[in-house]
Amino acid sequence: MTLRPRSVPWVCPTNLHPFATIRADLDGGPQAALEGIGGELLLLAPLGVLLPLAAGQLQRRLPGTALRTTLAGVLIALGLALVQTGVPGQVVNIDAIMLNAAGVGLAHVLLYPLLRSRLRRGGANGRGGRKDQMRVSLRDEGAQGPTPRAPRVGIAP
Repeated sequence: MTLRPRSVPWVCPTNLHPFATIRADLDGGPQAALEGIGGELLLLAPLGVLLPLAAGQLQRRLPGTALRTTLAGVLIALGLALVQTGVPGQVVNIDAIMLNAAGVGLAHVLLYPLLRSRLRRGGANGRGGRKDQMRVSLRDEGAQGPTPRAPRVGIAP
């Protein structure tokens, strides 16, 4: 949705002054602030939980994962801003980049410790299952024996 072209006769100028759009949203009232600021905070917020899960960082310390996840959120927000420059009607907004990265960091700090403790305890059911239930394997780890080989067939004379 963030990369779709806008068909409007006018486009806001590029905003490279930090907090200018945030101040304008706050001056516009609570509805404008909720839509502008809240929308930008929520845009990349799911990455705050999904990035550490995808990286398999359940056993690492929380401050380290928070820093790595937030920095990854900053890089992703910057990448989206760069890609948006090539889309008609989309302009770079430094406040959007800051709010996107803050949304990733807030989601990580608020939601990831709860999810992490639940996953470390034993799964989504929260009943304290065994640790080996959490391990996912892409192949069967049992003894398979030697690889079967086709018998050699002679070549015709």
